[in-house]
Amino acid sequence: MCIFGLSVAVLLLLVFALDLAIKIPFSRASMLMDIGGVVGALGLGVISFTTLREQA
Repeated sequence: MCIFGLSVAVLLLLVFALDLAIKIPFSRASMLMDIGGVVGALGLGVISFTTLREQA
C-alpha cells in the first residue's frame, strides 16, 4: 500500500505540475486547483514515504 501511495503521488504530481508548466492536460483551467493538487500529491508522497520507512 505504501508503494502504491508513492506511485499515485508521483503520477498526480506529474499531471498537476505539467498543467502548471505547459497547460497539458487540463489547459490550466484553475491555477488554484493545480497548486492544491501539487500540495496534495506532495503530502501523500511524504506520508507514504515515512510509513514505508517505518515498516522496514
